[in-house]
Amino acid sequence: MFKGSIVAIVTPFKNGAVDEEKLRELVEFQIAGGTDGIVPCGTTGESSTLDYEEHDRVIEIVVQQVKKRVPVIAGTGSNSTKEAIEMTAHAKQLGADGALLVTPYYNKPSQEGLFLHYKAVADAVALPQILYNVPGRTSVNLLPETVARLAEHKNIVAIKEATGSLQQASEILALCGDKIDVLSGDDFITFPMMACGAKGVISVLANIMPREVAALVDAFNVGKLEEARQWHLKLLKISNAMFIETNPVPVKTAVSLLGKCRDEVRLPLAPLAEANRAKLTAIMKEYKLI
Repeated sequence: MFKGSIVAIVTPFKNGAVDEEKLRELVEFQIAGGTDGIVPCGTTGESSTLDYEEHDRVIEIVVQQVKKRVPVIAGTGSNSTKEAIEMTAHAKQLGADGALLVTPYYNKPSQEGLFLHYKAVADAVALPQILYNVPGRTSVNLLPETVARLAEHKNIVAIKEATGSLQQASEILALCGDKIDVLSGDDFITFPMMACGAKGVISVLANIMPREVAALVDAFNVGKLEEARQWHLKLLKISNAMFIETNPVPVKTAVSLLGKCRDEVRLPLAPLAEANRAKLTAIMKEYKLI
């Protein structure tokens, strides 16, 4: 259902508030660049520091600006199942085409707890839902066996797999078959994951290079494997640069270097260290982005 190059879009700020004008411009930049879907309020969108009103407003703006040209997949995950249900239901009301739900963080639930959490949300809201597994940020790993159980639910259609493990991604694909789509959650592993059967990527890098990320995915999908491999290798250095500090600090700095928003992040995130800013600037110049 959801495939291709999907951007986890940054949330631009101006003087502490959501910069609605710049957000609309970023949506247009993505669509013009061939992006196949947009995720507002994901990790890269600093969802953890958006209040409820801002969260809903960001989703609303993206839905309005997209105008059904590509799917909008709203980040609605929470470590409270009740809250995740409410946020997912509200995203549906706002016109989102799907929801991305990160595994509950900090609670460290068991695999049964994870299963029951996702089942409760899927039972409560008739909206296509993408599981989001990123143990490096949540301290819990959604195991392939649990994914296979969840794949039986009609409202659970995909997983954003961000363990960085080809073994785990392969096990999910082997267990689930075509019952659930797998999307890479890491730009640096998109090509090898697609070689295993993934349908695309939910990308950080696409915030600054939408055409190039889309070119990699599109080349693979039409059987131009050598071209896709070359894109993979070409983009590797700048993909890694997006994580020289905690996401989304580097990518938001990169978007600002393109002149598309301020490099403003919210505490407890801090601006990119000057030494890393210099490294990022040099890499962007190397790629002729600035």
